[in-house]
Amino acid sequence: MKRRAYFHLFKQLYFRQRRRLVVAGIALASLTVLAGVGLLALSGWFIAATAVAGLTTATALAFNIFGPSAGIRLLTLSRTAARYGERLVTHDATLAVLADLRGQLFLGWARPQAARRLLAHPARLLFRLTTDIDALDSLYLRIAVPLASSVAVAALAGLLLGVLDWRLGLFFAAWLLVCTLWVAPWQARLARPSAVRRTVLGERFRTHAIDLVSGQADLLMTGQLPRQHAALLREETALARADDEHHRAEASGIFAQGILTTIAVFLALLAAAWLMEQGRIDVALATLCVLAVLAAFEPMAALRRGMLDWGRTQLALARLAPRLEAETTPAPSAASDPIPTPGDPALAPRSSTPASPMADAPASGFPPPATDIRLRGAVFAQPGAATATLPTLNLHIAAGERVALIGHSGAGKSTLLMALAGELPSLAGECATPPSTWLTQKTDLFHDSIRANLRLADRQAGDERLRQVLAQAGLGDLPLPQGLDTVLGEGGLGLSAGQGRRLALARLLLRPVSVWLLDEPTEALDAATAKVLLDTVFGLAGPRTVVMATHLRREARHADRLIELISGRVTHDVRRGDPAFELLLSSLRFD
Repeated sequence: MKRRAYFHLFKQLYFRQRRRLVVAGIALASLTVLAGVGLLALSGWFIAATAVAGLTTATALAFNIFGPSAGIRLLTLSRTAARYGERLVTHDATLAVLADLRGQLFLGWARPQAARRLLAHPARLLFRLTTDIDALDSLYLRIAVPLASSVAVAALAGLLLGVLDWRLGLFFAAWLLVCTLWVAPWQARLARPSAVRRTVLGERFRTHAIDLVSGQADLLMTGQLPRQHAALLREETALARADDEHHRAEASGIFAQGILTTIAVFLALLAAAWLMEQGRIDVALATLCVLAVLAAFEPMAALRRGMLDWGRTQLALARLAPRLEAETTPAPSAASDPIPTPGDPALAPRSSTPASPMADAPASGFPPPATDIRLRGAVFAQPGAATATLPTLNLHIAAGERVALIGHSGAGKSTLLMALAGELPSLAGECATPPSTWLTQKTDLFHDSIRANLRLADRQAGDERLRQVLAQAGLGDLPLPQGLDTVLGEGGLGLSAGQGRRLALARLLLRPVSVWLLDEPTEALDAATAKVLLDTVFGLAGPRTVVMATHLRREARHADRLIELISGRVTHDVRRGDPAFELLLSSLRFD
């Protein structure tokens, strides 16, 4: 990626919503460093001046100690306050940006076929959402802030020394800028290979360690445990070598900075001695000159440490940039990044057109006009399957219809819903489906607040809208100690099965799509809870198309059309009022 692309991504990440915090953090960091330089220079001058003044009684009595003392106290307090404010503001901005980014990427990866790809690479998404996003904090905290501070310090040092001699000020300001702009890229180039290797090998090591722990019993039974141990040991050895290379690169950077600092201080001593010889400054001002130059190299050390991990940051940007760029365009593509997302596929809208469902969706709670579902000669197969799971399927579901897919277990009901949701690509034929939301058999809830679990479906929904859908789903009277901020346990711990299903329904209601796909929505619920839930679903469906896979009579009786599947083929397609409708309905399992 080019430097311009990095700068664009930095602006996109940090200046889009947190501009004031970002600018305030840079200003406070610069003020902190400037106060530190002034404090060291003034303290050195004060100590030297008092020592000279104490040589004689007359000068000792005439020397004013109160002015410099007040200046030192002011700089000390200013530095402390600025440091506290800088840490508070910069970390607040960074953590807020990274938290927003995790949410954006999670929703961006919630695409059709995401769950299947996640099963193939379970650790990859975790690394994208943790390791890679954490690496992006270097862009601001460890690169942008120290770089701005280095420029500010170079200007201050040039100003201070320019008061003594303009040539001296200009030289040292230029020297500080050149050193800063040379050391940082040099350190980045030197450490980049080892930083990238550390990141890749660290991820591989953690993946193998997780596989070893989770599959220990299977490995032991198959006799592969020693082999897995040996493979993990090789990964650890390679990671240790990469760490050694990285530490050597860091030591080289420290040595180079030390050399440049020493040269600068030596030149400052020579310049101070020359000015003293001409009688233009005294020993106190000479001390101020040398200490100001020494202190001016402080932000360079922070910048060098930030550039030490630039390879890791660059790798994270390369991995995340396609998704970040897709989030700012009207037509994100699921193929732009193969990383999937876990969770309820009900969160993943699907459209047969290339446009983003989120881009064209209307306001929350108001679905777009429904369109028909058309399958003509469509063939669907599970990845790696030798035969088609749904062979040559012809199906037309008009907009607004209520359809129940029935048949015995393994007949292809859930597979057809998967195809309509975009989880199975069509191998042949025509497949035209409008944006849809899929309520799967399993309700996936996260260890987070009620608000956060709901906003996975619509991150722009306000609290009033969230309370509305909770009430519509029958959770309006649910006792929540902290309201929408009430935190659920892992997997929705703290809610009953019925309450968890209702929360999933509330999340379903937030999605502004025209088709609902329901897979056995009341399975494992008692009859009373199931009746209320079904009445709620079909009462709130409005003009939406509802396609439901079921083998329960209580669910199918809400449909106006029954489609029976056997081995992936449609054997019966009847509507309410047809004599076969009641016959098929009576063949289903009783409530």
